[in-house]
Amino acid sequence: MKAAAPFCTAAPLTRAPSGATLPRRGGRENARRVRRPSSNLLACLTFLLALLLQILPAQAGQLDRAALERYFPPPLVVGEKDATLPIWPILKQQAGSYEVFAYAFESVDLAPIPGFGGTPPDLLVALAPDGTFRDVKVISQHEPVFLEGLGPEPLFAFVEQYAGLSARQAIRVGRPNARAGGAVPQTTVDGISMATASTRVINQSILASALAVARGKLGFGATNLGLKVEAKPDLYEPLTLADLMARGWVKRLTVTNEAAAAAFKGTGVADQGDGPPDAVLTDLYVAYLNAPSIGRNLLGQTRFDALMRELGPGNHAVMVVSAGPPDAPENPLGERFVFGAVPDRLAIGQGGLIVTARDMAVERRDAGFAEGVPEGPWTILRIDQAAGFDPSAPWVLTETIVRERGQILSEKILRTFTAETKLPADLFTRVKPDEGPSWTDPWRARAPALGLIGLMLAVLVPILARQRGLVADARRFTIFRLGFLALTLGFIGWFAQAQLSIVTLVGLVRAATTTHDLAFLLYDPPSLVLWAFALGALVVWGRGTFCGWLCPFGALQEFVALLARPLRIRQVAVPPRLDRALRQAKYVVLAGILGAAAVGSPLADSFSEIEPFKTAITLTFVRSWPFVAYAVGLLVLNLFVYKGFCRYLCPLGASLALLGRVRMLDWIPRRAECGSPCQLCKVRCRYGAIEPSGRIDYPECFQCMDCVTIIHDPGQCVPQVVARKRGRRVVPQRAAA
Repeated sequence: MKAAAPFCTAAPLTRAPSGATLPRRGGRENARRVRRPSSNLLACLTFLLALLLQILPAQAGQLDRAALERYFPPPLVVGEKDATLPIWPILKQQAGSYEVFAYAFESVDLAPIPGFGGTPPDLLVALAPDGTFRDVKVISQHEPVFLEGLGPEPLFAFVEQYAGLSARQAIRVGRPNARAGGAVPQTTVDGISMATASTRVINQSILASALAVARGKLGFGATNLGLKVEAKPDLYEPLTLADLMARGWVKRLTVTNEAAAAAFKGTGVADQGDGPPDAVLTDLYVAYLNAPSIGRNLLGQTRFDALMRELGPGNHAVMVVSAGPPDAPENPLGERFVFGAVPDRLAIGQGGLIVTARDMAVERRDAGFAEGVPEGPWTILRIDQAAGFDPSAPWVLTETIVRERGQILSEKILRTFTAETKLPADLFTRVKPDEGPSWTDPWRARAPALGLIGLMLAVLVPILARQRGLVADARRFTIFRLGFLALTLGFIGWFAQAQLSIVTLVGLVRAATTTHDLAFLLYDPPSLVLWAFALGALVVWGRGTFCGWLCPFGALQEFVALLARPLRIRQVAVPPRLDRALRQAKYVVLAGILGAAAVGSPLADSFSEIEPFKTAITLTFVRSWPFVAYAVGLLVLNLFVYKGFCRYLCPLGASLALLGRVRMLDWIPRRAECGSPCQLCKVRCRYGAIEPSGRIDYPECFQCMDCVTIIHDPGQCVPQVVARKRGRRVVPQRAAA
């Protein structure tokens, strides 16, 4: 029975091209008859897509000040929302005033990247002024694998890994438990098994939104993301301290009483300095040590080599030496300085941003510095490569001097003094900045899987096209088909996680009604390749190429069906009238799912659970018992009604059957005797895709090729058997080339 499309109907067949054999009376047709795509169907699909694009507005953030205060309780304070960007400053009291602790924002406001549910995940991100992540929380998400599959808990644990990482570097998603081995970069986060594509979308959403804030608010972005500027290790020139200072490679920051009084003028504390105006409050020498012409000359060869080993590749070291007395009240390196900590009164800045620099807590005894370097207290500050620090660009050392005003309710007043260093670019090698994660990452990571899938498709196409080759040999073709289905189930399904699903179509509808962005498809390369092949095969061969050969759950059903014979289970013959009615059910299911998605109803996710693919393939039956019972029940039903789910309930199969009406070829060979008097192929067809007239019902055909094997086998094809007995030859009808 020919399946009817519930929304759009195909136009009737047009007249065959010149030279092609017209179908004979009685409904029997020639193989490879050329068809024209249904203009009605294409127009209908175009109209529906255009309508969906106008239904709903784009999704926006959902948190107000009250909601943010629950995430950032006292002593933190939520400031006023920024006038230009959808971000909220989170403030923390420091030295009598409020300083920005972090900028909080929702990823959906800045990077609405659709996930596989078709809508963007909404993540609350707290980004520190230096570009490091304070925290990341999940506000909402529609990723199918985290809704009713694995549950949201693995996703919550996944985003917790971002705390402490820097938006200045490209953060990659690695294998599950990749960080436990200690061999992966610090900018790699552990992935989640069976959710690789979804975690990459989450990662891209976090970093893209953070970089939008970094560019607009923090002053850095793609220009220094993943920047790698390293000193040339072989470039060395013997220089004295005087030479280094003359070239500006070592800077000196001197603050006198007079300079401090000028800075604090008008505050009431300008006269707190002791001694004459030219008395020195602080006297600091500043030097970048990674360049051998600087560090090796100041530290000596042995100490320089030891420092570079301890520092590690990609990190930077800046030395600060005080020439003033260690007990001076304004000396930042005096007795109050804490080794191994971030200095309270010293900071390194670049481009208007503070770069995190921490004391390395190296051995202080026997400094052994070059001649002329003061013997006062000193520190070597370590700058991590994640900070995006560029030593070849101008940078400053900032010293903060704090004075207090008032006796009962004292107020701290701060003033800063800076020394700028600018080193020549020829001291360094500059590696091209990493532009951050993108959809190209999963394509590179999954190149081996894509290669094997491409090889499978390259083998399948000629097998199906050359019907007198392997297909005509029943024994060899059966072995080939079972082997191919084993690869489909084991590799495409369970290993590559490339089970196509109605969820993708739901995502397309939601993307059309919200973000108008289909980039989420690029994050799952194996599935996208299979979608492209399946859609191309619809035009040539129809639905059956995917459903019969490339669907992992369909392959699982075929293997389970092999148990029917040893278990002595007889197939149930569904009455023709009931069979025709049941075949329409999948179209009703498809309409319900896509309709719910189009109006933005969450029922679309619930309705999509009619597919057992997530349970049986994506999660390998590791799921709550109702879902497992449903999937197992369908496999048991398959023992009695062959591929009952595929034939009667599968919404993905219904969508492919509808789109398959654009098929241009009736390519399965038929004989004039097919249907009358011969009914062998119809009886042997376990899908019920051959009508009593002998005609192939392509929307219901799964391309098992059994009928093609029969028609080319002179020992099975009844017309050939009869013709051989009568001494004549019968061949299948074929259209002209």
